[in-house]
Amino acid sequence: MRRRQIIRLFAAALVWPQLGRAQHSGRPVIGFLNSSSRGRYENALRAFYKGLGEHGYVEGQTVAIEYRWAEDRNERLPALAADLVQRHVDVIAAIGSTPAALAAKAATDTIPIVIQVGVDPVSGGLITSLARPGGNVTGFTNLNIELGRKRFEILREVVPPATHFALLVTPTSPLISQSITSEIRAVAQSLGINLSVLEASNERGFEEVSTFLSRVRPGGLMIAPDAFFISRSEQLAALSVRHLLPAITQFREFSAAGGLMSYGGSFTEAAHEVGVYTGRILRGEKASDLPFRQLTKVELVINLKTAKAIGASVPLSLLGRADEVIE
Repeated sequence: MRRRQIIRLFAAALVWPQLGRAQHSGRPVIGFLNSSSRGRYENALRAFYKGLGEHGYVEGQTVAIEYRWAEDRNERLPALAADLVQRHVDVIAAIGSTPAALAAKAATDTIPIVIQVGVDPVSGGLITSLARPGGNVTGFTNLNIELGRKRFEILREVVPPATHFALLVTPTSPLISQSITSEIRAVAQSLGINLSVLEASNERGFEEVSTFLSRVRPGGLMIAPDAFFISRSEQLAALSVRHLLPAITQFREFSAAGGLMSYGGSFTEAAHEVGVYTGRILRGEKASDLPFRQLTKVELVINLKTAKAIGASVPLSLLGRADEVIE
């Protein structure tokens, strides 16, 4: 073997173990994992960057970010999470998606993970306790499943005579779908209300939901607090208005897009907090030492313009409790 060949082989042997590591000029690297697409998460990203900036981390200057978007296909998340692990990122941030959080946790038990979910992270198997998460996962929960009963009650205030409601869930997020379905079905049964559970995870699913609403015409629609649905806020708002249907979900984005009501925590606030925790971990703190926090601030937003458009009468008592009224 020639001398040059030997030198090349020796150099390759030295470089090969490093090929899996994300190369970003010595800066720490964040792996960003999300169920949706970047175009639908710009507001959340700005909040995330703000949280990072509070600890001195600016993308492209003091930190690099490897983005992995599942484009609303949750079945891609395990492979995307595994890719981030293979690249040896310093921390993984999974914002607003329980499936993304579960995929990240399944992919590694050593790389720190900061998540934001709408379910109880203990019963969901993500951590051992809120005060002492243990392991490599920490983050925030809006407990939006627990707010499901309250959203249902608010919706009933708008259409008190209705005896039939619909609940929209996505089958690609089974933990949220099963939890919210169980909760709302129990509430509806106790009130003698008929509940239809609808599913959508793609355009065909939305078409089937639209067909059902046209045919059955329930009194109101409740939308599960899922990342897939926040990314479809405008589409869902248009769907509910087209069917003259009072609807409610967690996210303000839905009301801002023309949906009737939203009741829940701020998605951008949660993204900001994930950025703060991610910065603290990059500064040297351990995920196991950062308590998993419940974000307790909730807001009721009512779009009065939409109420008039669909012929819904919003009680003055409900308007008086609203944190924001869009006119």
